[in-house]
Amino acid sequence: MENSHTSQQWFVPTKKAIDGLTLEQSNWNDSTDNHSIGELVSHLIFWNELNLKAFKGENVIDFNDEDKNKETFKLYMGKDWQNAVRELDSIQTEWERLTKNATDEQIANWNVEIANMSTHTAYHTGQIIYIRKRNGWWKK
Repeated sequence: MENSHTSQQWFVPTKKAIDGLTLEQSNWNDSTDNHSIGELVSHLIFWNELNLKAFKGENVIDFNDEDKNKETFKLYMGKDWQNAVRELDSIQTEWERLTKNATDEQIANWNVEIANMSTHTAYHTGQIIYIRKRNGWWKK
């Protein structure tokens, strides 16, 4: 969980990937069906939070419809972007805390979903880095 959030190991974590981006940069789109950085962050917030609630035993919506998944990619306006950055950080921080303190049984029951979520997060983080590099917004 730390690798996809804050601890750079094999790939750039989300916290570093979105650090310092402006609202305008987060909403930039290449005029294709590709998503903006903000839309990718919105999508990660939705899925990581949904899984977090399920892991904690809270009621969650059944969300298996591909058309509904499109609704998870939202643009941000005004201060909403900075709130989204904080929200994703908070969700990922809670995931780290919960998995560090989880029982062996919880990890055994959730290991596939946790691995999938980490991979999903890394995949979209790679897209974010690509957009930043493409536009000259990435510092080595």
